[in-house]
Amino acid sequence: MLDAQGLTCTRGERTLFDGLDLSLAPGELVQVEGANGSGKTSLLRALCGLVPLDAGRVLWNGVDMDEARIDFLAALTYLGHAPAVKQDLTARENLRVAGALSDIPAAMRVEQALERLALSDLADAQLRTLSAGQRRRVGLARLLLHPTPLWILDEPFTALDVTGKRILEGLVGDHCRASGMALVTTHQPADFGDLPVRTLHLRQA
Repeated sequence: MLDAQGLTCTRGERTLFDGLDLSLAPGELVQVEGANGSGKTSLLRALCGLVPLDAGRVLWNGVDMDEARIDFLAALTYLGHAPAVKQDLTARENLRVAGALSDIPAAMRVEQALERLALSDLADAQLRTLSAGQRRRVGLARLLLHPTPLWILDEPFTALDVTGKRILEGLVGDHCRASGMALVTTHQPADFGDLPVRTLHLRQA
């Protein structure tokens, strides 16, 4: 379980959020909404320990993040704005590299992950030849190769077409129904089927 208590974050003279509480348990999905500049990305990066907080604390399974960092990072998959893929490699090669760098046993073969993301026909294409949405899907395929309990996804629908959006909605829904947890920021309406979704709306403090 992820539990954030009294989080405050400032950038310069601006307070992005103040006294924010957030909890996430197995099977839950929280969708973070807010205008540009409201602190959505800063919140997600702070939860991952990538940016400092001015106040508050983050707990993983009841243990302060400073003490639980190794366990937390092992349970986390964070995908930011960029798809984090190598342009000179093919889709298949990118996933193989990601697999080689992971300490988590593979849950499915690379070919299966490519098929689930509707990328089988593009498996051997260099990513520099693909569209932004196709490159995004290659990055998202890593969620399936080495699934972790906690997914933190920052604007994952960016550049996806209708088909790609439906695939990702299905991935997130299946993950949470299998007792996974997901924290997602998005400007777009999303349909996760019958999965209950809690919404956290950020407003500048």
